[in-house]
Amino acid sequence: MKKIRYGLIVLWMLTCSVTSATAEVSIGIGLPSVSIGINLPVFPELVPVPGYPVYYAPRLDGNYFFYDGMYWVYQDDNWYASSWYNGPWSFVEPEVVPLFILRVPVRYYRQPPVYFRGWQSNAAPRWDRHWGHEWEQHRRGWDRWDRRSAPTRAPLPVYQRQYSRDRYPHVEQQHQLRSQSYRYQPRDRAVRQHFQQVERRAPAPAQRGGQEEPRMRSPRQQQDIQRSAPHQQGAPAGRDTQPSRRGGENVQRPVPEQTAPQQRGPESHEQRQRSQGHEQKLQGHEQRSQERGESQGHNRGQGQGHKDDDDRGRGRDK
Repeated sequence: MKKIRYGLIVLWMLTCSVTSATAEVSIGIGLPSVSIGINLPVFPELVPVPGYPVYYAPRLDGNYFFYDGMYWVYQDDNWYASSWYNGPWSFVEPEVVPLFILRVPVRYYRQPPVYFRGWQSNAAPRWDRHWGHEWEQHRRGWDRWDRRSAPTRAPLPVYQRQYSRDRYPHVEQQHQLRSQSYRYQPRDRAVRQHFQQVERRAPAPAQRGGQEEPRMRSPRQQQDIQRSAPHQQGAPAGRDTQPSRRGGENVQRPVPEQTAPQQRGPESHEQRQRSQGHEQKLQGHEQRSQERGESQGHNRGQGQGHKDDDDRGRGRDK
């Protein structure tokens, strides 16, 4: 009986140790709208890559790095970045992945993809072969650099160790905590650009559920987006006005019928006023002409009377 009891105790201790170990070596990546099935509940152990301004996580079963104040993960043939060790993560276009991340030797990828096989372990992955000639044209010279001029490593954000598991902050809290506890600012231009994009896209609590997956785009892609922005901004107006013209015919047709009488009403009233005025003028003209005729007839009668009197007087004189 004692042996069974001791056996259960030993089994329980082994189970606890294995559980804690797996919790330490698992990676956690949770995107705002996309999940790639990895979870990192605690702050990972980060070790410098010799000769590079980059850290890597040797105890994690994944390609996890820290460079210039941000975390970088290569998962399922894509690069992701975050300012916190467990995300949320944003997708990074191959054209804008920082050069020193691309230069990390193959041996520091704890979960290398299949196409890494056959490549030198002490050299950088052959991204030019993997992403093609067009990518190489944009990132020409990515694998050539003076090792003596490598920048110093950024300090690790060790303040994040106290925020593990259930204490891990939400997105809107992460930026405030980082600004209070980690004053380092990225020096790499690509990292700085990505960090600014992440800071601007921090969702509010009510918007977190429908937040679109943030992306770090190349300058060319941003120019294309800016060029198409006026068309996209004008499109809703066109869509709003166009249906009103097409589908609103039945609605707009009665409108002129309602307004037309109002417009014709004043015109007909004016016309009536004008016609009445014209008639009054005609009547006045006719009245004046009649008066003139009467006055002329009266004058003729008076003249004829004077003439008759004159003739009678002349007859008497004779």
